[in-house]
Amino acid sequence: MMDKKSAFGCLVRRKRVDTATRTRQKLATQQLARKLSLFDVTAIGVGATVGAGVYILVGTVAREHTGPSLTISFFIGGIAAALSAFCYAELACRCPSAGSAYHYSYVCIGEGVAWLIGWALILEYTLGGAAVARGVAPNLASFFGGVDKLPSILARQTIFGILVDPGAAILVVIITALLCTGIKESSLAQAIITTINISALVFIVVAGAYLGCKTGWPGYEVSSGYFSFGVNGLLAGSATVFFSYIGFDIVASTAEEVKNPQRDMPLGIGIALSICGILYMLVSAVIVGLVPYYALDPDTPISSAFAGYGMQWAVYIITVGAVTALCASLIGAIIPQPRILMAMARDGLLPSFFSDISKHTQVPVKGTIATGIFIAILAFFMDVSQLAGMVSVGTLLSFTVVALSILILRYVPPDELPILLSDQQSNVGQYLDALGEDVVERPLLQKDIAQDKLRKRKIAAWSITMVYFGIVVVVAAVSTEGLSSILRFILCGIGGMLVICCLAVLSSIDQADTKKSFTKSGGFICPFVPFLPVASVLINTYLLVNIGAETWIRVLIWLALGVIIYIFYGRGHSLLFDDVRRPINRTDNGHVGATLS
Repeated sequence: MMDKKSAFGCLVRRKRVDTATRTRQKLATQQLARKLSLFDVTAIGVGATVGAGVYILVGTVAREHTGPSLTISFFIGGIAAALSAFCYAELACRCPSAGSAYHYSYVCIGEGVAWLIGWALILEYTLGGAAVARGVAPNLASFFGGVDKLPSILARQTIFGILVDPGAAILVVIITALLCTGIKESSLAQAIITTINISALVFIVVAGAYLGCKTGWPGYEVSSGYFSFGVNGLLAGSATVFFSYIGFDIVASTAEEVKNPQRDMPLGIGIALSICGILYMLVSAVIVGLVPYYALDPDTPISSAFAGYGMQWAVYIITVGAVTALCASLIGAIIPQPRILMAMARDGLLPSFFSDISKHTQVPVKGTIATGIFIAILAFFMDVSQLAGMVSVGTLLSFTVVALSILILRYVPPDELPILLSDQQSNVGQYLDALGEDVVERPLLQKDIAQDKLRKRKIAAWSITMVYFGIVVVVAAVSTEGLSSILRFILCGIGGMLVICCLAVLSSIDQADTKKSFTKSGGFICPFVPFLPVASVLINTYLLVNIGAETWIRVLIWLALGVIIYIFYGRGHSLLFDDVRRPINRTDNGHVGATLS
């Protein structure tokens, strides 16, 4: 009986391996097209980042938090976003995969964490896309003289007590059809739309500067001074405007379609973030200078500022900019989701339906259509504005995991990499290629690793864990209301000392040898490790902890649903189900090889 059971188990295991092999061979013929240049990557990044929020955010943040010092808040928020951008830039070079943060966490942390990150990103892009689509109709109303004068096909209507938005659904369908034509065509459309949006912002800066110089900048002559709400208000405003920089992470999801990812990915992320930061600071400096912050309209601050100077015609230019910004943001919300679904399906965590790539357009058409249909239905039936906070949770979780992945990759690099379907699609395969032959030469990746280096790696692993634990203690102590001053001080002291001591330990440990070799091959290396990633983790964790309880309850329900799907489907279909792994070794010709076990 035991022999029969053993034989049956071997047969099942063999069938799983054979199925994975056949699937890899099938996927080897289905490649995403490498057509994106540096210009395309930058256009996608700027378009996804500079959304219509800046047209409203200026008034809200200035009135409630910063006053005339709004420009400084945008600068601080940009610096905070740049910390995460540095981490993304290195990982996009080392692992040029369509999976973005999902794949980075898969390689560096593990499948379970990667699944949760991918599941959170699905929520982020779905809700973000639906929210953006429902914002088009109110902005288009300016061209027609009001919401009541919108054509019926674009106006919101009440059906069976539900306020539906057919215009939002139509826009999502149009964008989805565009994205199915190919990545190069999509990036061209994004570049055109983004150019129009940037032109509107440049008009705001130039025309506003002219009016400001002509009138003497009355907004800066308020009695409360430049820092009207003090340092606390300045930092609160920075935390708010930080989310206006979200979008550069979308660039990472297109890494598999970039011609030269080692050069273009870090440059594209950096240029896009720089353009957005400069535009944000210039627009905010002009608007708060034209009108005192307390007199800004919270809903239409820019339009009302120009209307106050008799330039009502400028409303149409500003509206064009807002509408194109929404369209660009919608493209940015739909582009990454089918690619993340594709990466998860390659690894067996989702049905293979999502991993299919069109031979004609070389994009995941099925996944794109499925994504577009779901977002269109959501935008048509639901007002997702109350769920907007859930979008921030997905973003901050991915930012945190990416920063931790940098620490793991530098101090505790994986000994062996799982055999993934994504190997055929430039996921782990390109990760190995990017590291080059030096991966084989690293003693940390040999099976005969020296005991002293094993010990250092264990120390590094514990130090990274305790750094994050210390950060959580500090952030929780600072953010918890009703905590006594003494207890708050003690917890902050314990957590702070833990972070400082563990950082000192990490600084004394040599980083992985791939750091030097990768720099020589032209890839970007995140600077100031471990301090920069830890600072990124600190900022993102603080923002996560301060998200409302209601939002966290909704997110936890979504994540719990993801755990159920992973347990009953993903884990059983995963390529790691039988712990089939590929140790890294050297072949006879000196190249990176792999063995099945």
